[in-house]
Amino acid sequence: MTKKVYHLSTCSTCKRIIKELELVEKGFELQNLKETPIDKAVLEVLHSFTGSYESLFNRRSVLYRERNLKEQSLTEEDYKNLLLEHYSFLKRPVIQVGNKFFIGNSKKTIEAAKLLIDTL
Repeated sequence: MTKKVYHLSTCSTCKRIIKELELVEKGFELQNLKETPIDKAVLEVLHSFTGSYESLFNRRSVLYRERNLKEQSLTEEDYKNLLLEHYSFLKRPVIQVGNKFFIGNSKKTIEAAKLLIDTL
C-alpha cells in the first residue's frame, strides 16, 4: 500500500502534522514539493479523486497574492496550469494512504487522515 506525504520541508504546518500523525515512524514516504514538484500524472490522480483542480488550489500562496489572482476569473484549466507551474499553488500537505488522499491542513481533514492511519 502506498503511504506518502507531499509537503514542504520549510512549512511549519506540514512539519507539525507529520510529527503529530507520526508519519515518518509509520513508514510514510516524504516528498518535498520544492525539490520534487508533483508531475502531471500525480495531478491527474488528485483531480480524479477530488473532481476539481480548484479544490487542490492553495489560495494562501504568496504567488496567489503577488499575481493578484483573486481578481481574475480562473477556469479549471487555469488552475491545472498553475498547479503544474509552481509547487506553492498546491494545498498541503497531501497525505496518500493507498487510494485515498487527504488534501490540505484543515482540522477535519487531518482528523480523518489520523483515523485511517491509526487503523493501519
